[in-house]
Amino acid sequence: QFKLVESGGGLVQPGGSLRLSCVVSGGTLDYYAIGWFRQVPGKEREGVACLSTADPPREYTLAIEDRFTVSRDIANNTIYLRINSLNVEDTAVYYCAVGVLLFRRCVLQINEYDQWGQGTQVTVSS
Repeated sequence: QFKLVESGGGLVQPGGSLRLSCVVSGGTLDYYAIGWFRQVPGKEREGVACLSTADPPREYTLAIEDRFTVSRDIANNTIYLRINSLNVEDTAVYYCAVGVLLFRRCVLQINEYDQWGQGTQVTVSS
């Protein structure tokens, strides 16, 4: 069982950038999907980006937009999500999660993830 702790959220002006961190403890991340999701009150949680740990160092990544970049620091068991060109629609609680791979690749389907962090709030406002 992994423990995931997100950090790095906060208040950002539109157009700015932010890097979220997710420290994972409790085991080694060999052959897992690591996903970033976000949720706005009243809406379903949606996938933003994910990374497959199956084939380091050339790790497969997937993101809903080019503004989102997911990466991993293997030595420190930390997964990052960088968000560029933030806009007010990016305001949400962001979660990282550990899940299963499909054919060595990660997907952004929420039901493929079963271990979650507590989330970090990102607010984009002027």
